[in-house]
Amino acid sequence: MSTRHPIVRLSLVVGMVCAAWLLWLWRASFSPAAPNSTGPAALAALAPASSTAKSADRTDGDIDEITAALLRALQRAIERPDARPGEALLTFKDDDALRRFLERAAASGLEVVDRVDRLHAVRVRFDAFGGLQRELLQNAADYSAASPNNLVSLPTPPSKQDRANVDQVPFGNETLAFMGATGDRTSWGRGTTIAILDTGVAPDATFGPGRIRTIDIGLGVLPGNGGEDGHGTAVAALAAGTARDAPGVAPAAEILSIRVTDANSTSDLFTIARAIVAAVDGGAKVINVSLGGYSTGAVLESAISYATQQGAVIVAAAGNDQAAQLAWPAADARVVSVGAVDKAEQQVSFSNSGPQLQLTAPGYGVQTAWLDGQRVTVDGTSASAPLVAGSIAALLSQNPVLTPRQAADLLGRTANDTGQPGTDASFGHGIVNLGTAMNSGDSAYVDTAVSSHFYDAAKNQMEFVVQNRSGRPVSGMTLDITAGTVTRSTTVPSLAAGEIFVARVPVDETTLASAGRLTFSSQLSNPFGVVDRVPANNSRSSVLTPPAKP
Repeated sequence: MSTRHPIVRLSLVVGMVCAAWLLWLWRASFSPAAPNSTGPAALAALAPASSTAKSADRTDGDIDEITAALLRALQRAIERPDARPGEALLTFKDDDALRRFLERAAASGLEVVDRVDRLHAVRVRFDAFGGLQRELLQNAADYSAASPNNLVSLPTPPSKQDRANVDQVPFGNETLAFMGATGDRTSWGRGTTIAILDTGVAPDATFGPGRIRTIDIGLGVLPGNGGEDGHGTAVAALAAGTARDAPGVAPAAEILSIRVTDANSTSDLFTIARAIVAAVDGGAKVINVSLGGYSTGAVLESAISYATQQGAVIVAAAGNDQAAQLAWPAADARVVSVGAVDKAEQQVSFSNSGPQLQLTAPGYGVQTAWLDGQRVTVDGTSASAPLVAGSIAALLSQNPVLTPRQAADLLGRTANDTGQPGTDASFGHGIVNLGTAMNSGDSAYVDTAVSSHFYDAAKNQMEFVVQNRSGRPVSGMTLDITAGTVTRSTTVPSLAAGEIFVARVPVDETTLASAGRLTFSSQLSNPFGVVDRVPANNSRSSVLTPPAKP
């Protein structure tokens, strides 16, 4: 993240090309339990050909062609610039296998840098790959996976000239109102701990006294003085700040800060995995990871499994590369992945898209805290993720029977259906709406809305989405659609809570081409006697211009 007074660009850790296919090829041969594994069973490629042979009797000269190729692939992956040089992540089948390795590691020329016993995983450093290769060959039966320790860092979003040409609208200090987080929020988040895995959280007036706990996993607890070291403070404030000039969604939540970046604002897969385990063991039920990269591995996936099994939910930023894929850990289906929108409900131009995307939230020109008591505006899915993490904590405090996963699912069911009708790769289930989520069980709460105007280029038609954001079914609605100077009225069928209706109007290509633009507006009317709590969202207008020629 780069600082530009008075604006600081908050970014998700993205931008590195990784050797993902090499990693998966290696893991497929090592681990029969790995997702999508199609390789031989547990190190079969490295196991002795004879069932009576001893692993220790096998020499480098016995390596078959497939095994040799896998080892070369692992070595190349470790030597890539996006991995910690001279390091590997090793995962073992059980406690005994890990214990045996720890006893022989030094003799194999492997230095154990760190370990997570719950995951049966170690981070090792070595001077020569040959020592690691011999260890893997001679003790193949002990292993479930081996991989490079890929880096993650904190780059800025693309420069303005490299972004898609979209006129984005900033939020300033109106983020919470946009999300429906209004009224008395003083108790929101109470009883819930949100873990912030980031650059560390600095003391600030927005956190008040005694709300920040820390866990040191070897990188210290306080942020440094680098240009990006305010990232964690900004993220924590968006999740749980109390000050009016740096407000968070869940101001009563406890904050557990775990610094995962070094002096260069760099982290890695093992550190993130270790921090996830530490966060869960430290009592966090909501874990925010506003970092990411384009590689994963068995250690990270095991950490996600551990968090899930313990009832915690991980929220992660989708990425800032305007790419058609999500960064990890957001790309994991068990993680609540979050993209960014602006105040006009547009996808932020650099926010990553993908079929795994679950939610979107404010992520452009969002005001928050920084180091030394500063107040800044930030961009990026790094800002969007903690707003969702805070939303989950808020729901848990107001409805204690919910689990963290159920609270996250409720946000998905009650999100504003924006963009293409239904779930899509750019918005996921839609934009988080805490007003709808908090009132989902209130049968007296009525909010019907024109949720979006969407142009379906393939069918050359405009689609007008009506959404029932109420706590009960609503019937008797009417939608008036004006295209140019022509208005047509459509009867909206009865909609259950959360349900949508789509009205479609063909677009005349000849008229669009000759006029250069077509204006559409829509007005939703509720039946007599039904009081809409948010009448401002009952109308919407849009302008359609001819698609740019390639």
